[in-house]
Amino acid sequence: EVQLQASGGGLVQAGGSLRLSCAGSGVTFTLDDYAISWFRQAPGKEREGVSCISRTDGSTWYSDSVKGRFTISEDGARNTVYLQVNSLKPEDTAVYYCAASWSLLCSNTAMVATTSTYDYWGQGTLVTVSS
Repeated sequence: EVQLQASGGGLVQAGGSLRLSCAGSGVTFTLDDYAISWFRQAPGKEREGVSCISRTDGSTWYSDSVKGRFTISEDGARNTVYLQVNSLKPEDTAVYYCAASWSLLCSNTAMVATTSTYDYWGQGTLVTVSS
């Protein structure tokens, strides 16, 4: 069984930054086998894909709404993926979830932002951006 633990959310003013973390665990879990993505869900809205990283081919992906402001990275030794979120805007306010998909390549743009692609989900961490 794979478990994902998201953390790092908080309250920040517009223009501020946070670093979100997603720690994976489980006997069979390794970032070599799983792509990790971040999704977010604002109140009353659908869950949307934000960013993805895959060690399999070294690919990353960002949604247009965060490109240039968010940076995804990973630490294989810690089985942890980070999302550095900069230049935050009030519209970035949402619960941020991390999710794992076995053998997904982030370059597969047809699947990377589809929730049904993912096998495991973390519990979410709340990011609130005040204006």
